[in-house]
Amino acid sequence: MHTRKVTVMKIIINPTYQHLTKFIESLPQIFEYQGNSIYKARNEIKTFVVDGTTINVKSYQKPILINRIAYTFFRKTKAERAYKYAFELMKRGINTPTPIAYIEIKTNGLLSKSFFVSLHTPLEGNLRLFGDEDRTLGGREELVDAFAKFSAEIHSKGVLHIDYSPGNVLYEKKNNEYHFSLIDINRMKFKKVGIVEGCSNFARMVGNVLFFERIAKTYARERGFEYEECRSLMLKYRTIDRKKRAKKNLIKKKLKS
Repeated sequence: MHTRKVTVMKIIINPTYQHLTKFIESLPQIFEYQGNSIYKARNEIKTFVVDGTTINVKSYQKPILINRIAYTFFRKTKAERAYKYAFELMKRGINTPTPIAYIEIKTNGLLSKSFFVSLHTPLEGNLRLFGDEDRTLGGREELVDAFAKFSAEIHSKGVLHIDYSPGNVLYEKKNNEYHFSLIDINRMKFKKVGIVEGCSNFARMVGNVLFFERIAKTYARERGFEYEECRSLMLKYRTIDRKKRAKKNLIKKKLKS
């Protein structure tokens, strides 16, 4: 005997983009077959051009059962958080792709799929270009200083991006000035950010010791902290993060073999 599937779809649309309602409503049916995929791992991001506007759509993978229950009854979904956090960032004067909508699909009462829709950002640069141990600043000191200043600004405004990693900070240089934008924002904290949380927030960034020392110098100056303490904290949490990742990769390797 087959259990009949009951599917319920919730769609929230930014009032400014109500004219895209038809397209947004069609996304669960067309996402797999249409659009241009620009990122695919656990989740997938595609771009669509609708009435001359380039739109990003992030499709979140189906959660494991325990998370389906959690997202249904106890926690906001990643799509809802990304949508609402985008408005909060913009309210605080921090650049992030403009939120258009989010979609949640429940099957037999539990979350099965979700989407976050936003305007496509024109910013293409990201901080992966610094590599890790084997690369110097490569004449990009100005970019490092601008990034450190941007980080100090968002922390001073009470924003802590939990996934603060090289691919989640986009930038461009325009009129001789660097502009930054935060993406992948479904994990954020809005609170007072002190020296320890602020400095440990850089742990997932990649770069050699010179890279972190340069960040610490500008970040400390912008926030009124002591340089040596910032430097010590950043290098400490950088080391902790790398050990954690090395251990994780070793476990994955053992499981594969």
